[in-house]
Amino acid sequence: MLPSGSRLHTSDEFSAVVRTGRRSASGSLVVHLLISPSGSSSGRGSRVGFVVSGKVGNAVVRHRVTRRLRVLVRALLAEWPPGTDVVVRALPAAATAGSTQLGRDLRVAAASALRKARGSRPAVPVGGAG
Repeated sequence: MLPSGSRLHTSDEFSAVVRTGRRSASGSLVVHLLISPSGSSSGRGSRVGFVVSGKVGNAVVRHRVTRRLRVLVRALLAEWPPGTDVVVRALPAAATAGSTQLGRDLRVAAASALRKARGSRPAVPVGGAG
């Protein structure tokens, strides 16, 4: 189990990351990553949430995939910038993927999404408007 402060809790939090974050896919996973602007994260660490739909499999399979992903993400939390929110969405291929493959897919997709997020930060305006 991840600590409460390291999890996304509400549907609004999930929606914000999926809607405005950077997306990257790799094999059996899609990673949505949103880096909070500096100052708004107020010292909080990275947070993560999982989306494993019924298309992945029955409840037993979905929970198995989620448990595997939770362990893999725990190791990556410290590598992400403070204030980073991540949603990991499992694709149907995750049901048959082993932990090694899930780990590889997660690292590749997260690294790609992080590169995209860092490269697309909006410029901070200098001075006042007008």
